[in-house]
Formats: sequence, structure tokens, C-alpha cells
Amino acid sequence: MKYRPLGNSGLLVSEIVLGTVPFGGSGGFEKAASVDVEGARRQIDMAIDAGVNLIDTADLYSMGEAEEIVGKALGNKRQDIILASKARSPLGDNPNHSGFSRYHLINACEASLKRLGTDHIDLYQMHNWDGVTPVEEMLYALDHLVQSGKIRYYGTSNFTGWQMMKTIGKAELHNLVKPISQQIYYTPESREAEYELMPLAIDQNIGTLVWGPLGEGVFNGKVRRGKKAPEGTRQGNGWPEPYIHDMERAYDIIELLAEIGEAHDASIPRTCLAWLKDRPGVTSLIVGARNEEHLKDDLAAAELTLSQEEIDRLEAATRPAPLYPYWHRVVAGMDRIDKAEQPFIDNFRKTIDNRDDER
Repeated sequence: MKYRPLGNSGLLVSEIVLGTVPFGGSGGFEKAASVDVEGARRQIDMAIDAGVNLIDTADLYSMGEAEEIVGKALGNKRQDIILASKARSPLGDNPNHSGFSRYHLINACEASLKRLGTDHIDLYQMHNWDGVTPVEEMLYALDHLVQSGKIRYYGTSNFTGWQMMKTIGKAELHNLVKPISQQIYYTPESREAEYELMPLAIDQNIGTLVWGPLGEGVFNGKVRRGKKAPEGTRQGNGWPEPYIHDMERAYDIIELLAEIGEAHDASIPRTCLAWLKDRPGVTSLIVGARNEEHLKDDLAAAELTLSQEEIDRLEAATRPAPLYPYWHRVVAGMDRIDKAEQPFIDNFRKTIDNRDDER
């Protein structure tokens, strides 16, 4: 297991992180969660033994049950790991039990601390953008939580590029604590983060934690062309995520992962994770499993190294289309490309050059 700095902080986090969506199984998470306290305890032990030092959860997961399970399963291992949780999501019908308000964030943090059985959260993440609350209110609430010792650092999750930069800019303007990380969705099939969020992370030294790196089960090895996803899996029981842009293209990617994995005697999910963990801007991949066999396979991705040829094949097959203004920079021959977006511009250039050759 390798460890990487989490953004502009002194924290070193493992390249594979244990996710807890599968913990619990209530409050709308029945189709994705079924791990009880004893199962969570075994998973945590497996993860720690493999070198994982960060566990990610949220108050939304099974409506607080996942946090309760994490707290009970951790026991005296609490100080062995970095504990991350999230707030912002609606937790009931009360309109004030949601969002970035000082009222909600402080109450949500105290409730999470109680469920987790700890006196502090190491990384507190804003689970989605709140388009109503002034961002300054969120920042002052988070600064208060840092100063009071209830959280050590904070980050964001599912923000757009402009929302992230607004958060950073307002924090700098008011001399408040800045976010150190972003948690985003990123898979071989869905690489939209490379347009804005990845360059932002590189430029602003923001850590990037990837949720759903296996596409919410799309790349678990059970989804294949011409086969129905097995019942009991997320993709086989009507779980609503993810949004797939082109399912035929996704099947092609799955087959390529299977081909490359076969050369390493590795599964599709392990091959997928091995490729993603070393993409530009990525700090860590968050993996979650409902059984120990799958978790063991996911953790083994830390030990799998693909050849440069295999890396390039996957990149070319999964490359997103060059959108404006990226294609314009390429076709106009612009110089002085920012180093934060250089690797992504280079890939767009390959697509445009290949298309020109075909004309």
C-alpha cells in the first residue's frame, strides 16, 4: 500500500480507502447495504491489515446506521485510522435538517460524533452543494468546528469546479480554514472530472478521493454484454446509480478490462482500480463491499501494476470527448498550457489528431 498527501495538509492517506455505503441497510439503502457490526469489524481488520488508514462514511448512509456501525466496529482501533464523514444531505422532512446552515452543520456534526462514538472527526466533508445558504455561513460554521476541536480538516463532495473555487476563494478572502479535499465520482466510463475537477485539484493542491470507482457495480465483473446483472447486486436490483452515458461503450470497456486483467490473472474490478489509482490528480479510491471476498480482491489492486501499453490502451478506449474550450486550445495551437491541465489537454490532442488523420 502506498500513501499520498491529502491535499495541502500533513495527512498521508492510503491509496485505497474503506467505504461504508454497504454498512447497515435501512433508510433507502436496502438495495446497497447489508453489513452488520460483526461484518464491519472483520472488514475494518482486513483493511487495516492491508495498509488502509482511512475509513469514509456519512450521516446519509442508511440514515445514520452506517455511522453507528462504524463506531461500534472500530472500538479501540479508532486512533489507528483517519475517520471521515459527511453532512449536508436531507435527513428528514424538516427543511432545516439539510444544507450548509450553521444551525444544521453544527447539529449534524454533534449527531455524527455521538453515533461514531468519538470526540472528533478527522475529515468532515460537505456532501453536496447548497445553492441557498451563503457559502460564508458554511465556512464560518466549519471554522468553528475546527477551532472547537470537533473536526480536524474538512473537504467537499460532488461540487462542480466553480463551486469548489468559490469555496476556496471565499475562505482565502475571510482568512478561514480552506478545504483540503474533494470527493468525486470517476470511473473509466465516466471521466468528466478531467474537464475541471482534476485540473483544479492539481492546481490548488486539493486531495481527490474517488467514490464509486467501480461504477456502483458496473465494473464488478458481473455486468457483461448479453447477461443480466445478478439479483442481489446493485445493478441487478434497481439501484438508481450511476447514469451511464453509453451502455454499449461501457460493455466495450468491461471487455477490455477483462482482457488486460486476464494477462495478470486479475479480476475486472482489480484491473479497473489498478488503472484508476494512478490517474493524474487522484489521491485515493474508496472501495466498499458487502462480502469479504470482494473486499479482499479490491484491496489487492494496490499490488497490481499495469504495463504502460495497457495503461495507454485503457486511456485511449475511455477518453472523454474534447469539449469547448479544450478542443479550441488544441486546434488553435495555443501555447502556454497550464501544467495542471497539461495531461488532459495532451489526451484531447490525441483524439483531435486521430480524427484529422481519418479525414
